[in-house]
Amino acid sequence: MVDVDGVISLFAGAAGPRERRAEEGRWHSIDGMVHFLSWGAAAHLLALAEDYELVWASGWEERADEHLPHLLGLPAGLPFLRFERAVGRANAHWKLDAIDAYAAGRPLAWIDDALGPACEVWASARAAPTLLVQTDPELGLTSAEAELLRSWAHSLRAR
Repeated sequence: MVDVDGVISLFAGAAGPRERRAEEGRWHSIDGMVHFLSWGAAAHLLALAEDYELVWASGWEERADEHLPHLLGLPAGLPFLRFERAVGRANAHWKLDAIDAYAAGRPLAWIDDALGPACEVWASARAAPTLLVQTDPELGLTSAEAELLRSWAHSLRAR
């Protein structure tokens, strides 16, 4: 499960939006909003696609597939989740119901910058192996998180 904002679309942080370097990514206007899209995060996702079925788990919903493949060279046609706008459970992360329904009893890794205690409780209660990967929204998906994901996928195969 791959979020977009804070994973691929990076936040400017204290340095401000002009401080981002061209080799890190590029600024794009998407649906009237400016996003800094990370080349590194895209490269990590491409490599992780060898071990994972990538699924957009973002408020971008179908717009992730409409914009990100041609802007970042990511695969087109990835599945995406639709979310109820009302929280399905008290104090639960608003994505949990849709992720749970899509994943069913399968193992899953979820990359997001906004994971919280409700997500941790949910993940630990799942019968299937579950890995939560928190990103720094200013850095997005880095080599450290990508290596964690790669190692986890390989450990599941070794079982």
